[in-house]
This record gives sequence, C-alpha cells and structure tokens, in this order.
Amino acid sequence: MRSSKGKTFPEDTRSNDRWFQHIAIVVSDMDKAFERLRMSKVRYASTAPQTIPAWNKAAAGIRAFYFRDPDGHFLEIIYSPPGKGNSKWQGNDDKLFLGIDHTAIVVDDTEESLEFYRDELGMKVAGESLNYGTEQEHLNNVFGAVLRITSLKSPEGPGIEFLEYLAPGDGRPSPADEKANDIIHWQTTLETDDTTGLAESLRADGYSVVSTGAVEVPGGELGFKKGFLVRDPDGHVMQVIEK
Repeated sequence: MRSSKGKTFPEDTRSNDRWFQHIAIVVSDMDKAFERLRMSKVRYASTAPQTIPAWNKAAAGIRAFYFRDPDGHFLEIIYSPPGKGNSKWQGNDDKLFLGIDHTAIVVDDTEESLEFYRDELGMKVAGESLNYGTEQEHLNNVFGAVLRITSLKSPEGPGIEFLEYLAPGDGRPSPADEKANDIIHWQTTLETDDTTGLAESLRADGYSVVSTGAVEVPGGELGFKKGFLVRDPDGHVMQVIEK
C-alpha cells in the first residue's frame, strides 16, 4: 500500500504459527525448479526438496520445497507424480512452472475451520492425510511435526489446504492487531453471486467481517462490483467478491 506503510513480516515466523500461509506452485521437474531457485539465491524455509514416503498412501511420491520471497512470505514449489494431485498439471513437461494449485493455511482446529470454509462458504473436502516423519520435519523446518492435512476445493480455481499441527503445540496465534497494510497480511479471493447476503450471514454467525459490509466498487477497475473482507477462525482473511 502506497498510502500507509505497515509492519514488516515477523522474521522469527515458523511454519506452525497460525498466521502462516503459502501458495503452492506446481512444477514439472522438481530438480530443475529447485536449481533455478538456488541459483537465484532464495531464502530456504525447508532444508531441501523433500519426497513424501511410500507409507503415506494419500501423498506418496509428492515432492515439495518451501522458500521465502523478498518480503518474507512463504512459497512452495510442488511436484506430483502421475496419479497424484490434480490431473490438469500432468503432461505439461514443456513448461517448468505450471501454475498455482492451492494456498495452505495453518489452523488450530480443523473442525472449526470446516464450519467456516465448508458450511459457510460452500467449499468441498477433496482429500485428507496425516503427515509426519523426517521428511515432514525437513519440509516445514519444525522438529517433531505431525500434521493433519485437509484439502478443500471449489468448482473452479485453486484450492485451500488446512495444516493442523497435532504436534508440536507451540504455534503462536495470529497477531490481534494485524491490518491490511501489514506485510504479514494475506487475503484469498472467493467469488460468490451474493456478497450482501453472505456478509450478513457471516456476521450473524459471529465471524469477524472486516469491512462495513458488502462494499460497492465503482468503475470496475478491480475486476468486481462488490466485495468484503472476513476473517476465518484463525485470523486468515478472505476477500469475497461479486462480479
């Protein structure tokens, strides 16, 4: 934001802090993509690319690596072997970076988050897994990491993935004073055909609607006519728009 400079990204952020969020960028070749990042001298958030072991049937063979952008936000590159992940990413070996598959957020309680994303926003559960072990520790850079992972999808666009840390339990809550102009601020966009009704419903159900309500956006410069911001149970922000 040019009008007001917010707080910088907390340098001591860990992958189990509940303000943690990343986007997962699909690659066709993990080794080539990692080498591109290494040559660009990105800041590692994982120790190196990790491969989910064969015992994890839901995610076996998937390779991933976390790194940070110049502002400190976390990003992930991810490779899925044939038969894993979204089929639309398969057979695109002519490109290295293929697109954004999902955004991942740390949640304190999966069931509570499902009430928001599934029951209120209408997303569908697409998959679940329990991830732990040496590979997970090196991917997240959190010793003793045990994660309950839940993937959600809408009819179109990237998905949302819950990361619930069953261990360790020392992840910190989102800062209560976080504002939209802070570098830590992320917002995920969801399209609906009734922003006014959804904003009223969410407020009535006790969720924190940041905006005054569904705000009219004149001129269409932002690509939508109405929208509002709302926080999920852990403080992650959703931008809900109506075109």
